[in-house]
Amino acid sequence: MLKHIYIKWFFGALLLGALGLSFAQEISWVYLIYILIIWISITAWGCFDIRSNYFVKAFSSNKKVSQNHIALTFDDGPTPFTETVLDLLEVYQQKATFFCIGKQVQKYPELAKRIVDEGHVIANHTWTHTSKMGFLSKRDVVKEIQTTQKIIERVTQYNVRLFRPPFGVTNPNIAKACSESRVEVVGWNIRSLDTVIASENKILKRITSRLEKGSIVLLHDTSLKTCNTLEQLLQVMKKQKMQSVTIAQLLNIKAYH
Repeated sequence: MLKHIYIKWFFGALLLGALGLSFAQEISWVYLIYILIIWISITAWGCFDIRSNYFVKAFSSNKKVSQNHIALTFDDGPTPFTETVLDLLEVYQQKATFFCIGKQVQKYPELAKRIVDEGHVIANHTWTHTSKMGFLSKRDVVKEIQTTQKIIERVTQYNVRLFRPPFGVTNPNIAKACSESRVEVVGWNIRSLDTVIASENKILKRITSRLEKGSIVLLHDTSLKTCNTLEQLLQVMKKQKMQSVTIAQLLNIKAYH
């Protein structure tokens, strides 16, 4: 696992060495550009691929699970579509984890409460889900996380431990904010792209072609398209005798403080 701190020191030393050789005219300054490009590329990859664990440890699957278990996760709710998702999960007797936006919990408190009342896990997905998440200061990230913690606890009586950063973006400020807020970061290994792909069949195929025990599936309880896809997915899972459990159960970690 590559850690940004080691990479930073390695490329910093490499740049200084190359700079010295360049001044001594031992190598071309072009090598400095090559080193910078590689460093920036690795850092960008670390920022946008939560599975890399580059800036912060994130749970993205559990390949060691013995049973035919996966974890369905839903981001960006609650919304009116969350009700349909919950109905479907109840019909098929499956459990899921909902990474909720704080403002949405404030808007639909009854749905947030229903999530936990029906045995699912509720988790933190920041207060606003800002598209500028990667540019926020540590202080602002802490505020995003902790404001959401408070509203979820007020509505459900649970102090959540699980957190998923918007878009799966991580960086040093987000890592420090997570540590300060005492939350565990959860990613995924199957991204449905249900907010991007128009075809329900293509979304379903994208999920089922990658689905195996221990998988964490990223969905969004924000559209009828996802609800329709979910129903088809649950039918496939039933045929394969596959059970969705909460993130806490799949990873054997605590969901709440």
